[in-house]
Amino acid sequence: MAGDERLRLFLALRLPDDVVAGIGAWQERELRGRLVPPGNLHVTLAFLGPRPARALPAILDALARAARDAEPAPLDVTGYRETRSVGMLTLRDGTGAATRLAERLHADLAALGVYRPEARPWLPHVTVLRFRERPQLRPETPELRWVSSDAAALLSRLHPSGALYEVLESFGLGG
Repeated sequence: MAGDERLRLFLALRLPDDVVAGIGAWQERELRGRLVPPGNLHVTLAFLGPRPARALPAILDALARAARDAEPAPLDVTGYRETRSVGMLTLRDGTGAATRLAERLHADLAALGVYRPEARPWLPHVTVLRFRERPQLRPETPELRWVSSDAAALLSRLHPSGALYEVLESFGLGG
């Protein structure tokens, strides 16, 4: 990747395979519309947007340090919510480990000048549906619990059929 090339980046907690399968089965059963494909399910820690490729090493260093100092994050589904353009499963961060990781990343990335933290508090969630017009669904939520044990830097490539994500590098939580 050339130093001036723009990379659409985000940092996320990856989901265990059994959780991805559980969410996928739930999506097929409970939702209608443009489902987020299983390979794109994740918990976003920070969306960086287009960044120059030359910034990637510093971003990866920040993620590696934060992940090393973080604890594995127990998460469980608490509900379903729709915003202007997406449906999401909201999550409970039982120990606060995921929130602490997100907040640390926000501060470290802001100090690097590659991220502007949002004014609202970070909300752990998994985006499961995309739409142009809100479907106003009221699905039963899946009973899923897991421990997120790694964080990754992902490259998002936009295509007419939707975004394709590529894991650039991942780091275990707690080293």
